Amino acid sequence: MIQELFDLSNDVAVVTGAGRGIGEGIAQTLAGAGAAVVCAARRTEEIERVAKEIRDAGGRAIAVTTDVTDREAVEALAQAAINEFGSLDIWINNAGGSPVQTALTQLTQADWDACVTLNLTGVWMCTTVAASYMRDGGRVVNISSRAATMPMPGSGHYAACKAGVNSLTQTFAHELGPRIRVNGIMPGAVPTEIMMTALKLGQEDLPQLEKNLKLPMGRLGTPQDLGAAALYLSSPASSWVTGHILTVTGGM
Repeated sequence: MIQELFDLSNDVAVVTGAGRGIGEGIAQTLAGAGAAVVCAARRTEEIERVAKEIRDAGGRAIAVTTDVTDREAVEALAQAAINEFGSLDIWINNAGGSPVQTALTQLTQADWDACVTLNLTGVWMCTTVAASYMRDGGRVVNISSRAATMPMPGSGHYAACKAGVNSLTQTFAHELGPRIRVNGIMPGAVPTEIMMTALKLGQEDLPQLEKNLKLPMGRLGTPQDLGAAALYLSSPASSWVTGHILTVTGGM
């Protein structure tokens, strides 16, 4: 009975930004729980690697090169899931990030627009498309950020987008329920390529970062930590949870 609460063997999941970092961790975790996974991102070679690793481990997965800011591409992604596996049940909006680190007053409008298009408009667009293809019982999980709830000098544009993602999550939950559940996850410090680039950190800087943060759990996060959270929100175990933003930060 307990295993059934986390069984996704009858589900088909799309994971955007699945080629590395948190997205890869989520794709691998959902596949391990039995889901057929459609790995989506702009970097074809990365998602093909992740999909192959899932298949090599006995799972089901395909890679679909996708720009989540392009509606036609997002529609094609949803259709690819249905064509390959027969349905669309879970959609993880993970694609996002911003390499720009600067004060809001110094930010160019081009950089602002690019950040909003990827991190906020993309989530709205993908959720809208996913909802039109999902059968009853669908689940959407939006990957937000702890940055959404605190001042973020140098990353205010990104933090504002993630605050918007939290708002979209709660509103979509009301508008799409009870047919589709919509939840979010706010990760803390997970040393992905995007975070390392934005903060200009190298691997050698991580021990000091871990020490400076003084997290109650005593360590930085991993993609697997976020994969476990996404599994919960995608599974029958969370069947009475919607409109919730789950904080996964090691106590940050």
